[in-house]
Amino acid sequence: MTTPCPLRHIEARHPALRGAKSPMQTIGLKTPSSDSAQRARQGPGRDLLPLLAGAATVVGGLGAILALAGVDSPLRGPFTLFFLLAAPSAAIATALRGLEPFGRVLASVAGAVAVNMLVAQGMLAMHQWSVGGGIVAVTAISSLILLLVLVRRLRGRTVRGQGA
Repeated sequence: MTTPCPLRHIEARHPALRGAKSPMQTIGLKTPSSDSAQRARQGPGRDLLPLLAGAATVVGGLGAILALAGVDSPLRGPFTLFFLLAAPSAAIATALRGLEPFGRVLASVAGAVAVNMLVAQGMLAMHQWSVGGGIVAVTAISSLILLLVLVRRLRGRTVRGQGA
């Protein structure tokens, strides 16, 4: 019987020889501890995000209505501008849900600016520019993006449901 080869220097110091797990055995999903999750749910601002989303929806909708109705109000300009940025941004952000939050916000705002510029350029090229037409076109494009995202998600659920 032959004696086993002595371990090389690097093998002798390997953590697995002392009972440690290999790196592949330690990969897993990290879940937050229940204490930190409970504290996050009990904070005073826990319902702030839905409240801000609702307020943004009201402000954007009011801006679109004021612009389409032609109401002379000092709030018409800022609210309409908010709508023109928020509607396409929200639609694009919904489509980009796999990105990290900062990248998602940056890409969706850049996409909203691009949508607004393309609508304005297209309407000017056709000599059909109007504020109401621009609002309607941006609303239609944003709704189409949201609809495509919804259809894609529903189709994905159906395919996964049938495969299981």
